[in-house]
Amino acid sequence: MKLILTQEVSGLGGPGDIVEVKDGYGRNYLIPQGSAIRWTRGGEKTIDAIKSARSARAVRDTDHAAEVKARLEGGTFNVRVRAGEGGRLFGAVTPGDIAEAINAGGETELVDKRTILVGSPIKSLGAHTVKVKVHDEVEATVSLNVVSD
Repeated sequence: MKLILTQEVSGLGGPGDIVEVKDGYGRNYLIPQGSAIRWTRGGEKTIDAIKSARSARAVRDTDHAAEVKARLEGGTFNVRVRAGEGGRLFGAVTPGDIAEAINAGGETELVDKRTILVGSPIKSLGAHTVKVKVHDEVEATVSLNVVSD
């Protein structure tokens, strides 16, 4: 079965890639999850749209990655969460929460939630650090300040 990937699938490819997979894997997993759509001749326009959106927000080269790394490591980002007495969180801080806090102030999206590497779950208020894989060769260490709403 030929499919067009709409998002990153580990071991298979990235958004906009055309892949050949077993019928059951495509029909029962990739398509229902929204990770892929069926390939058609008209789907070529979809591929172009996916690839242009991907290239617009992707880090272009190592120089651009170094610039993004400097911007990320240059400050501390406040992540607002709900917390109870004693600074204990209701749940944990997710990579989506971190990405939202980092991208909140800028006009462009600096990071995607899939590039944030959280070592151990963040379950308390205060200062924490996480790693962000900006590029294949560049990794930034970002300082977070988890504060209560």
